[in-house]
Amino acid sequence: MLDSQTKARIDSARDILVGKVPDPKSQVEQITIALIYKFMDDMDRQSEELGGKSSFFTGEFKKYRWAQLLDKRFSGHERLLLYAEGIEKMNENKNIPQLFRDIFKGVFLPYRDPETLNLFLKEIDGFAYDHSERLGDAFEYLLSVLGTQGAAGQFRTPRHIIDFIVAVVDPKKNETVLDPACGTAGFLISAYKHILNCGLRIEDRGLNKEQISNSRSKIQNQLTPDERARLMTNFRGYDIAPDMVRLSRVNLYLHGFPNPIIHEYDTLTSEERWDERCDVIMANPPFMSPKGGIRPHNRFSIKAKRSEVLFVDYIAEHLNPGGRAGVIVPEGIIFQSQNAYKSLRKMLVENYLWAVVSLPAGVFNPYSGVKTSILFLDRNLAKRTDEVLFVKVENDGFDLGAQRRPIEGSQMEEAKRKLKQFIHRDKQDEQDKKNQSCKSCPSMMIVPRKRILESPDINLSGDRYRTTAARPNGKWPMVRLGEITSEFISGGTPSTSVPEYWSGNIPWITGADILDRIVTSGRKWISEDAVRNSATHIVPKGAILLVSRTGVGKIAKAGNDIAISQDLTGIVLNNGVNADYVITAISHGIDSLQRIQQGSTIRGVLRSDIESVEIPLPPLEEQERIIEELEGYRKVIEGARQILDNYKPTIRIDPKWPMVKLGEICEKILSGGTPSTNNNNYWNGNIPWITSADIIDEKSVNIRKYITKKGLSESATNLIPKGNIIVVTRVGLGKLLLTPFDLCISQDSQGLIIKHDQISPEYLLYVLKDLVGCFKSQSQGTTIQGVTKDQLINIQIPIPSLTMQHKIIVELEAERKLVEANRELIVRMEAKIKAKLAEVWGETGN
Repeated sequence: MLDSQTKARIDSARDILVGKVPDPKSQVEQITIALIYKFMDDMDRQSEELGGKSSFFTGEFKKYRWAQLLDKRFSGHERLLLYAEGIEKMNENKNIPQLFRDIFKGVFLPYRDPETLNLFLKEIDGFAYDHSERLGDAFEYLLSVLGTQGAAGQFRTPRHIIDFIVAVVDPKKNETVLDPACGTAGFLISAYKHILNCGLRIEDRGLNKEQISNSRSKIQNQLTPDERARLMTNFRGYDIAPDMVRLSRVNLYLHGFPNPIIHEYDTLTSEERWDERCDVIMANPPFMSPKGGIRPHNRFSIKAKRSEVLFVDYIAEHLNPGGRAGVIVPEGIIFQSQNAYKSLRKMLVENYLWAVVSLPAGVFNPYSGVKTSILFLDRNLAKRTDEVLFVKVENDGFDLGAQRRPIEGSQMEEAKRKLKQFIHRDKQDEQDKKNQSCKSCPSMMIVPRKRILESPDINLSGDRYRTTAARPNGKWPMVRLGEITSEFISGGTPSTSVPEYWSGNIPWITGADILDRIVTSGRKWISEDAVRNSATHIVPKGAILLVSRTGVGKIAKAGNDIAISQDLTGIVLNNGVNADYVITAISHGIDSLQRIQQGSTIRGVLRSDIESVEIPLPPLEEQERIIEELEGYRKVIEGARQILDNYKPTIRIDPKWPMVKLGEICEKILSGGTPSTNNNNYWNGNIPWITSADIIDEKSVNIRKYITKKGLSESATNLIPKGNIIVVTRVGLGKLLLTPFDLCISQDSQGLIIKHDQISPEYLLYVLKDLVGCFKSQSQGTTIQGVTKDQLINIQIPIPSLTMQHKIIVELEAERKLVEANRELIVRMEAKIKAKLAEVWGETGN
């Protein structure tokens, strides 16, 4: 278990290096070298204390001992020269294991600042070594700073995803385990820990991490010498990158492997180890191929030049009979239509695949937003069952932002349980039935292997095989869109290099021209020759226009004959079907299309997907009645929105009222600021602090952060008392807030501490709302637009008597209440639309 002190020391070491060694991978290498350097000296010192002799720092290398480095008699420059010389020569030290010599091979000190080295060595000197798993956990934390390996498409796999895969694959102590793209050996370490945990007695499973760590040592001691030796030699990894090989060897060594078997090996182009097989293979192979593709040897069964295809093929082919695998794949493996991808999927479904777990798109943030899945392979299980399990995880326990912060509602444990249950084919228990709608339960479905193989593209997206469940409350039969359509029309783009194509009278639209079920006025017009000589086609008036690429689901009715781009599909319905009704029905069930869209850069659905969409279909007269009722509600909503959009409170200014500068009716105008985020004493107090983003409207605010009195007194922020006005003068320019309580502001805003005996805050708020345009016209700046405090002070404000101000406020508030009633009207009408659609779809009990 990584203790907080060790974690803090690693962070501190990185902070010391960051100014001189900005690359995270180089930071890890420098810390690794120093840790191993000190570790060897510690072992020598322990040996001496027990009456033995030094093993590592002997002979000519004795002068490089760690204790010698820290001798205070050395100047900073002398210490730097000695340490730089020591690490550069250490690979020549025949007294240290080959593993350590490999670690020091080619290393050097990348900076020449004695002060940085002094601070760094002092921090490393604080580490205490006992060659236990704790040191290994510390090193794993150090490795966690590694993100992407650039163009190679390698991304550090999150620990909880690794552990999930290992738990499902379930490696045993007598099985060989391989990771053919091992990186820092995360899968191998997790598999090792899993095997040790499986040796714990059932009654020990409630132990804490410290106790489990101790129990692991007991289990190792209980193994026979042969079992212990085999366990250490059963694990091996390959990686093409020498630095990754070095780091993975260190990682395994610090987890108790005396001679880690990690080969610098090109899994895809070398045949040297092709004939080696394993019982268990787990990997997160590179997602991208080098420019120009891969040039693999000819022993792969799938002919391809894409690394993700070749890696999955390699993993499947290198399993022993009864072997098992878990591999993370990009979504191209799931649905790409090229022959290599389809051939791979066919081979997997026929012989290996038993489960596909779809992961959220942000699992690899912030390094990549690529959508991934996990393929689970098992030759024996694939032979025993004629079905494949699909599990869709939408919450892996972390948010999908760049920081990947922990959140509640993780579905990973439940997904693991479902996978284990499928392996053993247990009957669904009562708890499963209760869990059908719980948020922590991932969606899942079981699909016959035959059905997958019969699909044209052998797609491995579970949603592709999801059928519409029978609706017991449905009044009308469910029909496929293909059954009520006479023609599907595809689109295209005429050549932009032929000017004559773009000077006709036929409107040509893209998906961007469809907005809220309306086709906006054509922005481009093409000629008849353009239609004849390109892939575009004319969709007749009254037909449906569906966006089938880039923004799938937007839909409208063609008001005229219109040409379409490749982003759209035209749908010409059979007689007896109302297009407006079909548009409404499709919109209500659009998630069925959006679930199955595919593609990485451009996402879309196939014609076969559109044809398979199911909607309830009442008789034509009922379709028309439904549309008439819904249109009535929509017209009310449209009218209410127009009132809300167009209403602007107006103060009729009497020319006799004096005009006064804003600065003259304020006691003072206070600027804002942000307390240092590096000082914990400034934050988590009880004083609200806001930025412009926290202002919801003129009278409400969302408080997300609180500062302390120290944070207030030692920063540029200011406290704005209740009943005054905040004006956003930078990011969010023009936002206003009448403070509902005392709060502090950021540098985006100014606080107006007004003279209440001269002006009403509510009146000033209305006047300033009228002057927002004035703020924006005076804004200046390049990166951040804003107005200055001086500009704010000089804004002219009309000032009637306080009595008149209050009278104006009463009138405006009465108007506002009438206008705001339209919001409630919109909510009610939207509820009626929702209820009607639910009735049509059989989603209610009525």
